[in-house]
Amino acid sequence: MTRTSSAVREQDLETLRRHGLSDRAILDAVEVIAYFNYINRVADALGIDPELEMRAALEGRQSQAV
Repeated sequence: MTRTSSAVREQDLETLRRHGLSDRAILDAVEVIAYFNYINRVADALGIDPELEMRAALEGRQSQAV
């Protein structure tokens, strides 16, 4: 959903339902994912630095990729 939200299809929702998620749980997940995508883009556009905990996590992830 984050990278290609327009590519989400009914079969994707059916897969989530088969794994036990209710329609309410799917809605909750979509709303949380959409909110985080939104707020991260706002923060990036305003040049807001990540919180210390997030910065440490990002730096750890980058050092593992090298």
